[in-house]
Amino acid sequence: MKRVRGLMVCEGCDAVFRRPALGRREVARCPRCGTELARHHGLQQQRILPLAVASLILFAIANLFPIVEIELRGLHSQTTLVGAVVVLSGEGMSLVAMLVLATTLLFPLVQLLILCWVLVPLARGRRARGFGWMLALLQSLRPWGMVEVFLLGVLVATIKLSGMATVIAGPALWAFVALTVLLTVVVSFDPRGLWDLAFPADAEAAA
Repeated sequence: MKRVRGLMVCEGCDAVFRRPALGRREVARCPRCGTELARHHGLQQQRILPLAVASLILFAIANLFPIVEIELRGLHSQTTLVGAVVVLSGEGMSLVAMLVLATTLLFPLVQLLILCWVLVPLARGRRARGFGWMLALLQSLRPWGMVEVFLLGVLVATIKLSGMATVIAGPALWAFVALTVLLTVVVSFDPRGLWDLAFPADAEAAA
């Protein structure tokens, strides 16, 4: 299939348009159906990369340190996310343990690593190996990262337990709070901006 530079197809009605040259904060929409065609992404790359690195640091803290510490009648108990997964597996809830492990640890970690893999070469003016495949994988993993759901469950359980025992929030809990906010920003980026950075010839053809 022949590729024509400087053209774009509307995702809503399949109409073909010449790629517009946009200024800062400008958005182009299809005149037929109103679907967003393109937008100026500003400093998206410069913003996302440090946020992704910060998310990786918070991710390490959230998984290496205790989430909460519970004190009941002189007995102390604390656990990490991995420890909770091991306990769930040992209690015969292997399926639940696998879901928790995948949605709160593996999938978010893979998303952050893919972002760093793609963004670090772009910051140096190069395109990462498997750029298109990596972005497609990142998009497919977006719905499966559920750190916020895990955090909500921990907060609900903490509130309920506080009436029966002394519950002390651990470093990992605060890290999960900050990580949830950062991940919301990081994974909500528009991948079209990265495509424009990776293939600048196409964007320049529209100018």
